[in-house]
Order: sequence, then C-alpha cells, then structure tokens
Amino acid sequence: MKIATFNINGIKARAEALVTWLREAEPDLVALQEIKSTDEAFPHEIFEGLGYFIETHGQKSFNGVALLSKLPLEDVERGLPGDDADEQARWIEATVVGKRAVRFCGLYLPNGNPAPGPKYDYKLAWMERMRARAAELLASEEPVILAGDYNVIPQDEDAARPEAWREDALALPDSRAAFRRIVNLGYTDAFRAEVEGPGHYTFWDYQAGAWQRNNGIRIDHMLLSPQAADLLRGVTIDKEIRGRDKPSDHVPLVIELDA
Repeated sequence: MKIATFNINGIKARAEALVTWLREAEPDLVALQEIKSTDEAFPHEIFEGLGYFIETHGQKSFNGVALLSKLPLEDVERGLPGDDADEQARWIEATVVGKRAVRFCGLYLPNGNPAPGPKYDYKLAWMERMRARAAELLASEEPVILAGDYNVIPQDEDAARPEAWREDALALPDSRAAFRRIVNLGYTDAFRAEVEGPGHYTFWDYQAGAWQRNNGIRIDHMLLSPQAADLLRGVTIDKEIRGRDKPSDHVPLVIELDA
C-alpha cells in the first residue's frame, strides 16, 4: 500500500496540480492538510473520478484536513478528542482494510507562532491531547499511522539553517519535547527509520529563493505504531512536484507499507 501525506495549501488553488500528482504517483491512501475549504465546497467529484473515497473535516478559509483512499474509509472520526470547545479542523481518522486493517490519522498540528503567547499555549495543549489519543490508538495493537504536517522540526538536522529557527515555535525545546513524548509512546518516525543525516526537507518558504537554495525544513511526518513499522517497506520525499506550476510550499512524504 502506497501512503502519502501532503499539505496542499488550498485545495481550490491546487486541485489541478494535485490531480496530476495523484495520476502519476498513484497513492492508495492520502492525508491532505490545509484544504482551506468547508466540507460542502470540497471538490469531491474530481477525486471520485480518480477512484478515491473521500472524507473531509473542513472549515472556511483556514485549516482543514481530508483523507483520500482507493479502499473504503470506515469508522471515520473528526476532531481531536479532549476539548469539545476546539472548533479548528485539524484531525481526522479512519480505518482502511487492505491485507489488514490500518487506522489512518490525518493531522494538521498548530503552528504556534508567535511564541510565547496564546497560540503557542494552544499548540502545546493540542500536542498533549494528541499524545493521549496516540496512546489510546496504541492500545488497539493494530497498525496505526499518524500522518500530517506536524509543524515541528524534530532536530537541528531537519533544518538547512537551524540557527534561523531557534526562537520559532516549530523548533522551541518545548515543541520538540512534546513531539518526543508522542514518539516515545512506541511510535517510529517512518522517514528516520529509513534515511539518516541532514539535507532532507518537506517544506520550503516561497520567499528569498528558499527552494532554489534548498533552504528547507522537515515538518511533515508519519509516525507508525510498532505493528505498522513492521510493515514499512520504503519511504520517499517527492520533491519533483515543487518545481511545477502553482506549487504548495510543502511536498508529499510517501511510504510503502505491506498492508
């Protein structure tokens, strides 16, 4: 099973580019972030025409997550548990049954800037809620994938210029510690299970020639439960799409799972 996560940065602006990539890459399962669309306005018919089942958790103009799957999406849940007052559309999960059942969670973790401040407090509180949900999912002892834009640079090697991010919410010690607490429950960072060293990024700013100079950061991640990690067969960052018309500032992270 080919599985991807991709912050599309606006489904309306990039639907054509996304369709082109889906036709070429042929992923079986995709988590999208920042669709910036309500559920009703999401262009379902375009992706249904490519053979995908679609579930969305959207909101107007901001945030929003979606799952696309070649197989039916079952037991869909929207919204991260732990705060009934949270109206931001940042979490969706469903079960996909191929060779075996896989619980697939798509997430768009808060940015948190400026830090310190209320937005950073929200980020850390959201990550603690995510840790609690991740622990619950582990208890199922089934393959679980937590896929999305984490807005966290886990280590200095995940940034071309780590010194530029010292005071940013994406790399502050508390952000990194919260990320490690989730990983340390027993999850595996799929990319780092296969690839070591610096120079591997999933995001480049639109400004100052960041893409041309490879001044990027790795903030899109897939965390795998032990049962999912045992099925991992490969991982890639699909950088080619960034060089096309109307690119997102992110590129897809793709894994192969024997599922």
